[in-house]
Amino acid sequence: MEPRALQSIALAVTEARSVQLVLERIVEGLTGQPGIALARIWLIAPGDICSTCVMRTVCPDQSRCLHLAASAGRSRASADDWGRLTGDFRRMPLNVRKVGRIGGTGTPLLIAENLATDSAVARPEWARMEGIVAFAGQPLIFKGETLGVLAVFSRAPIRQDQFEWLRTFADQAAVALANARAFEEVVQLRQQLELERDHLREEVREALALGDIVGESPALHAVLGQVARVAPTNATVLLLGESGTGKELVASAIHDRSSRRHRAFVRVNCASVHADLFESEFFGHIKGAFTGAVRDRVGRFQLADGGTLFLDEVGEIPPTLQAKLLRVLQEGQFERVGEERTRRVDVRIIAATNRVLGHEVAAGRFRQDLYYRLSLFPIELPPLRERKEDLPLLGAHFLRLASRRLTRATPGLTKADLETLRHYDWPGNVRELAHVIERAVILSDGQSLPIAEAMALALPRGGHDVFPAIPDTPGVVTAAEMRRLEQENIQRAIESASGRIYGPGGAAELLGLKPTTLAYRMKALGIPRPRT
Repeated sequence: MEPRALQSIALAVTEARSVQLVLERIVEGLTGQPGIALARIWLIAPGDICSTCVMRTVCPDQSRCLHLAASAGRSRASADDWGRLTGDFRRMPLNVRKVGRIGGTGTPLLIAENLATDSAVARPEWARMEGIVAFAGQPLIFKGETLGVLAVFSRAPIRQDQFEWLRTFADQAAVALANARAFEEVVQLRQQLELERDHLREEVREALALGDIVGESPALHAVLGQVARVAPTNATVLLLGESGTGKELVASAIHDRSSRRHRAFVRVNCASVHADLFESEFFGHIKGAFTGAVRDRVGRFQLADGGTLFLDEVGEIPPTLQAKLLRVLQEGQFERVGEERTRRVDVRIIAATNRVLGHEVAAGRFRQDLYYRLSLFPIELPPLRERKEDLPLLGAHFLRLASRRLTRATPGLTKADLETLRHYDWPGNVRELAHVIERAVILSDGQSLPIAEAMALALPRGGHDVFPAIPDTPGVVTAAEMRRLEQENIQRAIESASGRIYGPGGAAELLGLKPTTLAYRMKALGIPRPRT
């Protein structure tokens, strides 16, 4: 360890822009010097594997410790890989043993020779077998803060002047490490802003398409009153109600009225995610984590850090992932698929479902502890049939949006049109109303709005209802009976739509579901897709 050699290593280190590259260049450069058998760097980080750590019994503080971050060297007595980071010393408690004392006190340590006979050595037999006679450890200190420990094991005695040169090198290494961390943080923040920008643009486009929350009915005012109370808090909200009642718009309104409104509002339709991809969708993955993972991917939780994550149709999350989701909600921690690094996030959760989650818990399909976690502040959205006094405002609103989008000049809604709308129960709720109005604009000749004709297009020939009623029998309906009823209901809707799933008049629209949700339920219920 001569000054010129250390200066050359320091120059190579300062050119690195990633933390991992800085660490690798330090240890590889040191082990390239004569006599150095092993070089290692531990960095101070939160405790993360305390339940399995071999050092747990001697660890005085399990909140943080030294994490082995880089290692390089050559064994002359075995084929051991000294570059691995998974050995017994991958975690070192602060103020325990020689490396831990350096990290805990910020004081350098030199054992110039006769290492195997020193009482501070954990494995003297290893030192004798490898011919290692000296140890030098230097704290990595930047602006008064100890970042970690740089340690070298040498097969030749270490002089005092070499130890002092290593001190100077450690100071330069700490500066390079701090700069690399700052650079990575800038890159991460830029990527976060770009991702948020793209998602915000998408949200704006969809918000413009769907419009704002419209209505003056007492039922809607009650919902908006609850939104006003819960929005300024960080409380988890569970939105309940039938499909098409505007749960996503209410979730967006809660986010827009919160202190998180300047950060991302990220949506996940849980029903549209394949069961095998839930973990990757929520938490992300690293390149090579599984077949098809050709690059690193940021998960929705990381994307929503500092903002709001909207879990639409949360009842569709498979039981295998519910425990991991609960952990993120409780501790704010997760790992990407294929990565050991634990990440922390600050995310507000708004969940929505058209299922009765209490029944799902009773049937064993949804975790009770997750249900209680999500339902801290439940808000139930009324179906359109319970707020028909809002039909004039909603109809005029959707008519204006559809006319603008389709560039069609259309007349307003007449009293007869409104009466026609009031005499229908709207099983598809507000979403179905929007589709009917848009369909009427398409069919309009510019003189009148054929509301009745637009509604008839959504019904099967003969006008029979595609939503069969659940038998009015005493007691409860079994899970098997509910499954059979749902199968029959979906099959009847597909037949009524002449085999079409998507688009106006398709089975998804008849059922008041998103096409992706219908496709997922068909797969779960074993209903084959129609050939036409």
